Amino acid sequence: MKLRIRPIIVLCFLLSAGLCANAQSDTSKIMKMYRVGIFAPLYLDSVFSTTTGAYRYGKNFPKFALQGLEFVQGAQIALDSLPMLYGNIDAYIYDSKSLSAPVPTLIQNKILDSIDLIIGSVKDQEYYQLAAFAKEKNIPFISATYPNDGGITANPFLIIANSTLKAHCEAIYSNILQNNATDKIFLVTKPGSQENTLVQTFKDINEPDGSPLLRYEVVNVDDGNFAVLKSKLDSNRNSVIIGGSLNESFAGGLAAFCQSISKSYRIKLMGMPNWESFKAITNNKKLKDFPVYYTTPYYNNKWDAFSKRIKEIYLQKYRGVPSDLAYKGFETVFLFSKLLARQPNDFMSHLNEHPYRVFTDYKFKPIFLNGLQSETPDYFENKNLYIVKILNGNFSKAW
Repeated sequence: MKLRIRPIIVLCFLLSAGLCANAQSDTSKIMKMYRVGIFAPLYLDSVFSTTTGAYRYGKNFPKFALQGLEFVQGAQIALDSLPMLYGNIDAYIYDSKSLSAPVPTLIQNKILDSIDLIIGSVKDQEYYQLAAFAKEKNIPFISATYPNDGGITANPFLIIANSTLKAHCEAIYSNILQNNATDKIFLVTKPGSQENTLVQTFKDINEPDGSPLLRYEVVNVDDGNFAVLKSKLDSNRNSVIIGGSLNESFAGGLAAFCQSISKSYRIKLMGMPNWESFKAITNNKKLKDFPVYYTTPYYNNKWDAFSKRIKEIYLQKYRGVPSDLAYKGFETVFLFSKLLARQPNDFMSHLNEHPYRVFTDYKFKPIFLNGLQSETPDYFENKNLYIVKILNGNFSKAW
């Protein structure tokens, strides 16, 4: 961590001064300039003294600001290496958690009025504020990391890149319907409001017209006692178990139980998207040689030329190894800035045109929460989801 402190602090000073970065291909050509606003929670007013500007944390760096900083670092690398054929990019990075210049102040002072594209790694009130502003001004807003629609409706300029939980459930269901429809299927869950929502979501997906397409059984587990599940399995048939909870203790317990009986029963365990970050799944010796699957909109094996280049630059600039958020920051800014320059007048109609793929594939679809009763989409959402296998701590794309 000590090796990364100096470049991190330097970056923060640049940001606190109002960082502006230009991406261009040929200064001898006169090309139109497009403005991109990049928002991330940097907490600069907390990291630096508002009176003296002194750094508050000595040789350490606060964890609460690290994710936003990593996203911005990836974005900066993208801007520095962005070849432009159709126009130049004038990018401004804003601290979404600024106390001196919060999002409402930027909007009120019309600082954002000339922006052509908003890219945000934001949530909470800043997410709503930017979405409302994007709708009012007809500016595309890429929500890069927040996996939620936040209850927003009738906003055709909101683009959710990090798919919602409902989209993940749809992807899990579709995969099982195509590959395991004749197997025994169980949705294993526990008491809880979030778990109840998951159960209802799968029910709605399975019964679009009131009649179920798949036969599956909901199994409720109390106090981590998964023994009730064993009595429902058939050693002569394949079984698919959906882990219907976002709770790490539940996920680890269910996975360990399935592994313990996997020699007697053929089991495929499908978890929720956040299981990828659970140590109880990724670093659990009890799961030796037992695969666990989950869905994700982002997949990067880091073997491609982009990833290798990012690692090199990141090591040179920040004396460290880029995190997944740095890769997301790079991909989002690189991909959508180029799309803006290519299709400045009809950006929303070309969301799925990516001749310059970076790491992942996107498939944006308009979402109509009340069916097609309205002509205006509530938002656009990335529906392209990968199924990834975790086996002995290693990750690999399964579908």
